Amino acid sequence: MTVSAVILAAGAGSRWKGPEHKLIHPFKGKPLISWSLEAPLQEDFDELVVVTGAVDLSSLIPNNYTVLHNHNWENGQASSLQLAIGYAKSVGHDSVVLGLADTPMISSESWNSVLKHPGKLVCGSYGGKRRPPFKIHKEFWEELPASGDQGARNVLKSATLPIVEVSCEGWPDDIDTIEDLDKWN
Repeated sequence: MTVSAVILAAGAGSRWKGPEHKLIHPFKGKPLISWSLEAPLQEDFDELVVVTGAVDLSSLIPNNYTVLHNHNWENGQASSLQLAIGYAKSVGHDSVVLGLADTPMISSESWNSVLKHPGKLVCGSYGGKRRPPFKIHKEFWEELPASGDQGARNVLKSATLPIVEVSCEGWPDDIDTIEDLDKWN
């Protein structure tokens, strides 16, 4: 079975009111996105993928990442997700582990726990709250939204799908505002 880590980083960050895009904004000494890109680097993924869109992040992405540019990023997060899933299908991955570019406090250990669990739908659980990283086997890719500004949220919140929660440490919330970031600086 091959598994790809996928970082979704295509959005405009419309709630962010800082001087530059939130993913470029400094956080603890480096650009915010750097934390999310570095976390899966330490694990045994078959491929690392980042989906870009609204802002040029090329100078911040490590060379071992495959970059997928979402030309339709304005159509919402589902378009980035579908781009990543389409790519995973085309190269023969069996599962993807999804993460968000604006969640700097999710650790490598969380990525590893989700990756290593044998389940087909596995998500991080932070105090009982389902959050990425989220492993989705190809058997469930059709459950993901085809349009709109949602990623895998509908699958994560499902009460009928066989989702396994893996207890994770850290802070899983995304950074949407300067105030969110100030909590950690």
